[in-house]
Amino acid sequence: MPSTVVASMKYDPGKATLRVVFVSGMIYDYKNVPEEEYIRMKTSGSKGIYLNKHIKGKYEFEKVKNNAFS
Repeated sequence: MPSTVVASMKYDPGKATLRVVFVSGMIYDYKNVPEEEYIRMKTSGSKGIYLNKHIKGKYEFEKVKNNAFS
């Protein structure tokens, strides 16, 4: 099901970083996110609700200027 909040997301297992691209165009990297957490979000019925409930406020984050993994 497409999300009205999350446009896309990627996970970098080497850095344990979850990159979330919002529909608004804003991009955030969430640090030290376990891969299992990414899988649960990816398969959830509502990515926006899952993000708000399980990711935001629990993992350090950084706003990113572009959409490339560095």
